[in-house]
Amino acid sequence: MQLMMYIGNDLIESVPLDTERISQPGYLGQFKRVLKEKYAQLIRESPNPPEFLVVNMTSNTESNV
Repeated sequence: MQLMMYIGNDLIESVPLDTERISQPGYLGQFKRVLKEKYAQLIRESPNPPEFLVVNMTSNTESNV
């Protein structure tokens, strides 16, 4: 799973997550805080607030060879 930070339609950064820890209080929040601090200047310059999405990046498709 990945935590993705977007500003407008632009993907800013994607962070890998430990699936087993997602339900722990504060786990996602710590990543959000770090990303907001890291991109503080970009956030200030943008008219849009940052958005965060958690996405399961695993693929269930198999190729038939």
